[in-house]
Amino acid sequence: MKGLMMDAPLSIKTIMSHAEMIAADTKLISRSADGDISRLTYRHAFVRVAKLANALDRLELDPEARVGTLAWNDHRHFELHYAIPCTGRICHTINPKLFPEQVRFIINDAQNEALFIDPEFIPMIEAMRDHLPSVKHWIALCTANNLPQSTLPNLQAYESLLNREQESYDWPVLDENRASNLCYTSGTTGDPKGVLGSHRSIVLQCMSQNMASQLGLTSEDVVMPLVPMFHVNAWCMPYSAPMAGAALVLPGPQVSDAQAMTDLINQEQVTFSLAVPTLWSGINQFLNATGTRIPSLNRGVIGGAAGALKLYEEMDRHGVRLENGWGMTELSPIGSYNRYLPQHDQLPDDARADQRLKSGRPLFGIQMRIVDEDGNTLPHDGETTGVLEIRGPWACSAYYGKPREHDWFNTGDVATIDPLGYMRITDRVKDVIKSGGEWISSIEIENAIMAHPGVREAVVIGVAHQHWSERPLLVVVPEESYPLLTPEQLLSFLEGKIPKWWIPNACEFVDTLPHTATGKVSKKMLRENFNRYQWA
Repeated sequence: MKGLMMDAPLSIKTIMSHAEMIAADTKLISRSADGDISRLTYRHAFVRVAKLANALDRLELDPEARVGTLAWNDHRHFELHYAIPCTGRICHTINPKLFPEQVRFIINDAQNEALFIDPEFIPMIEAMRDHLPSVKHWIALCTANNLPQSTLPNLQAYESLLNREQESYDWPVLDENRASNLCYTSGTTGDPKGVLGSHRSIVLQCMSQNMASQLGLTSEDVVMPLVPMFHVNAWCMPYSAPMAGAALVLPGPQVSDAQAMTDLINQEQVTFSLAVPTLWSGINQFLNATGTRIPSLNRGVIGGAAGALKLYEEMDRHGVRLENGWGMTELSPIGSYNRYLPQHDQLPDDARADQRLKSGRPLFGIQMRIVDEDGNTLPHDGETTGVLEIRGPWACSAYYGKPREHDWFNTGDVATIDPLGYMRITDRVKDVIKSGGEWISSIEIENAIMAHPGVREAVVIGVAHQHWSERPLLVVVPEESYPLLTPEQLLSFLEGKIPKWWIPNACEFVDTLPHTATGKVSKKMLRENFNRYQWA
């Protein structure tokens, strides 16, 4: 016997309709690259969303077109996050910080029909234009007066598109399982892989996020995500904040400018923010150096990589409690959250400090387990380590365009889970490096450096760094016959061959590298050898 409940689809349009009803006059603030502040309300923003929806139809995009965005956190990108999926199309957020070859691969793999581009990224797209055969429309996210000269054919200004359209739109009723958002992994091992979300997965993720035991946003919050909207939708804040009726402050591209972000926090009375450890560290250093206070900000999420305990403690003194969130692109992205609980006050100091560094308990809807090499489930005793696997309604079941499907998704992380459900990441299966919340491929760096004639053998490992959480260290066995080789020469050699921020902070010469019985370099042993390495 079926229940007698209405079958109302869980779509992103329902988030928009709900926010229009309960938070129409709530502010949506965004800061542009030049520092100008745009002040909208959700009512005004969703009128612009309707105009954009009409514009997408006028462009005659396919009903299921993948529409790419290369943009920072601002109100125009917010509008794209609604108009594209709510018309039935797929909002494909592209990370412009990736290497150009990866950006080109991602656009072609997704077969984007249109690209919405912040002006600063137009030169990068111009350079690959002839290799993007699926793209029919190029739109610069600016006004007509600010439209740059470009070799992109028929480049249009975003505001000109909107100005021609009506302020209402006949929104379709969409199946909740219809694809809505596409985001690619950073391709640390091979080409990037697409994670294709649905309307249902987005809505359920946001509902679970907003539970009081998790992020717990309310209509009293003013939320400022420093994490980019091109990286799994700024951890879903463009959807979670309106769902809760919370105000939203979108800080633009200058998130690494701690003074600018601190000024914006105080100006807009931000109560809640989300950032990777590098950005929190920058804000902390600015507050320490200047004595500036941020009294409105009482809570923040730290994610993308583990933070140092000292950072948590110093932000406590600034009145900001940092709480760990863990996730990945394949999880849309949040899988667990470490919300501070009153019972933690009863713990001894060491245990309380250890507790806050855990990755947290799974959000409602997410199942977690740890398994051994044979796939056997391991006990949740807080001591046993195993490979972390997850499943749930917003977990990736298969990559876009790939046939393999997952029952349980192997995260590639090694973890423990304690009897209360708190998970802790202890290691990574793959030898990738996570710096400032972003992945760096050690293999690609190794491949690039091995092209130098003075290198006999090379390996890259991640070493703890007080600001970036982890940075790559290049370890080289030089060719004896190559004259006067220096570490500085090798680091310079990498310039232009890998993304600039991937270049290792240092290079060390050694006589030999440790090898396993199968002849592979033992990175585990190298990490042990360099675990007390001191950066210059």
